[in-house]
This record gives sequence, structure tokens and C-alpha cells, in this order.
Amino acid sequence: MLKILLPWLLALIVYGLFLAWYQNWRGPLSDDEVRQYRARLEASPMAEQGGVQEVADFLARDDGRAFLMVNLIKLAREPVPDPESGVPRPAADLLDEYTRVFLGAALRRASHPALVAGKVGGYVESWNVEADPGGVATDWTALGLVRYRSRRDLAELVLMDGLDAAHDYKIAAMPATFAFPAQVRMGLMLGPQIWVGLLLALFAALGSLAVALLR
Repeated sequence: MLKILLPWLLALIVYGLFLAWYQNWRGPLSDDEVRQYRARLEASPMAEQGGVQEVADFLARDDGRAFLMVNLIKLAREPVPDPESGVPRPAADLLDEYTRVFLGAALRRASHPALVAGKVGGYVESWNVEADPGGVATDWTALGLVRYRSRRDLAELVLMDGLDAAHDYKIAAMPATFAFPAQVRMGLMLGPQIWVGLLLALFAALGSLAVALLR
């Protein structure tokens, strides 16, 4: 009997470790943390690019929950100079240079792309906005949703060492972008908390069945 239950025990341990990593157990940012992050943001290169006030205000309203960053992306259509070599390269390749640096650090903080979708048609609805909200070329290229475990993780990722150099590739690849944080109010897509649990349950059931058949 113990051998049959062993796969379930292992699945529970693995799922517990997954949740320990994937969920934010530290709660909302404290007032001291918000002040420290604000000071670091104001002293960072981000202060020259803009957005420090918006990020600092977002941190100050922390509720401890995970959130999505909604990104509208416009890639340059023609090859653009590489920030280091100056050699013209496709914009998508330059964006990949940034993504490799950012995504590796994000995954270590249980943050990851939740959805990436390419634009395949014109604006179906558009009123009281500019004809082209991107302001450059013709229209947006893609939509990206990035899941962040917490606002603390966002702050650490924005301030991490090495991001400045990688960010030059993002700026070169994208003549325009638009991003804002959001939280899911209703959705039908299964999050990792659910499908990881279902996969582990499936493996545990198959493992228990295999043990029973081999007895």
C-alpha cells in the first residue's frame, strides 16, 4: 500500500516546492521597501527614460498579488543598427538579445510571458484616440502579457545589473511601445498553479497504477 501511495507523496512534495517558488509569500511591500526602491529608481538610468514616478506609485499601492504587464509592441520594419557593432540587423533579432537577458532573470523570480500574440488585422474599434496610437510607422506589431509574481519582483528586475546594456537592444528594435500593469478579473486560461497540479496528479496516478501492476 505504501508503494502505491509513494508517487502521490512525491507529487505533493514537488507541487509544494513549486508553489513555494511560484507564489509570493512575502506579502505587500513595506513602506521602508517602497522608499528604498524609489530612491534606487531615481538614481538609476530609468530616471532619464521616464516612468519612475509611475513605477514608484505602483509599488506604493502593492496588494501582494501577482499581476500582468500588458505590452503593445511595435517592431521596426527595416533592419536597424546593432547598439554595439552598428551593423544593421532585423529588429526581431535585436529584441531577442534583450529577451534572453530579461527572461532568464524573470524566470528565476517566477515571472514569465503569459501570452504573446501577433497583430493580424487593422483596428476593429478605435475612437477618441490618435489614428495610430503608436505614433510611428503604421501600427502595432504584437501584444505581450508578462506575469510577475509580485511588485517586489518587478522592482528588482527593473533595477538588476546588466539590464541597461540589454535595454539598448530593446530601444533599438522598438520605435514605439506601450505598457501598463493589470490584474485578471475573469479568465478561462488555466494558470500554472492548476495545470502543473493536474500534470503531477496524472503522473502520480500513472505511477501508482504501474506499481500496482508490477506487484
